[in-house]
Amino acid sequence: MPERRIALLVNPHAGGGRAGRLLPGAEAALRALALEFRVERTASLAHARELATAAADAGETVVTLSGDGLIGCVAGVVHEHPEGVLGVLPGGRGNDFCRVLGIPLDDIAAACRVLATGVERRLDVGRVDGRAFIGIASLGFDSEANRLANEAPSRLGNLVYLYAALRALAGWRPARFELELDGGERRTYVGYSVGACNSKAYGGGMYAAPGAELDDGELDVVVVESMAKLRFLTSVLPRLFKGTHVELPEVHVMRTSRLRVDTDRPFDVYADGDPIGCTPANIEVLPAAIRVLCPA
Repeated sequence: MPERRIALLVNPHAGGGRAGRLLPGAEAALRALALEFRVERTASLAHARELATAAADAGETVVTLSGDGLIGCVAGVVHEHPEGVLGVLPGGRGNDFCRVLGIPLDDIAAACRVLATGVERRLDVGRVDGRAFIGIASLGFDSEANRLANEAPSRLGNLVYLYAALRALAGWRPARFELELDGGERRTYVGYSVGACNSKAYGGGMYAAPGAELDDGELDVVVVESMAKLRFLTSVLPRLFKGTHVELPEVHVMRTSRLRVDTDRPFDVYADGDPIGCTPANIEVLPAAIRVLCPA
């Protein structure tokens, strides 16, 4: 078992307070594994960056107990430290990064064991105009859906993503997306959304980019073109949970290491559940940029 000194960064309010409720169990599991650790409670993403920087400077493994937003934030710090290592425990509502890595979502003790027995993998990190993300950066329809999800009551749990999508759909009107890919290739679409995907899933198990890999040095760009709202509701949304929406003729998938997106009206770009930039946006992937503890 590797000897690690762990800085456990916790957003106690993540997942409607789920992270705070899980913390005592996580602490007990880490003690049972004889892992040296200390706990820091984050007050904001800026505070989390400060804590992660101090921990990485001290040679500690930075571990998050929160949702994907804190993971993306901390990943942006850890990847700047060549010897830095990131560990993740599921404490949010969606926990999509843990889901894709195969880290247990509903057994905190089993998730903690990955910190003791897991292997280090070099994974890619995405950036939107210099700000790091770990999962999927998206805009358009997703901008409104993410905003509504973040404002929704915590009692909805994972249903918050469906609730937000239905509310966003009611007032949606098609947007024009102008894309520039590797080599200067340009494409224009009118429709719902553009996602630049470092990972497969977002939104609590929606497999927006089923072919995306965390270590392939590329972004899977997924575009959903215009269609009737009823078709979007009955064909796209249900298929997202299995990733079969990419088989629809209105859905396009491209791969690139860099992407510029401009739109006919302003959109916030959301990544890992939080606003990270705005259009026009420059999105890129940094290959093998971070070491992450993953199940063996």
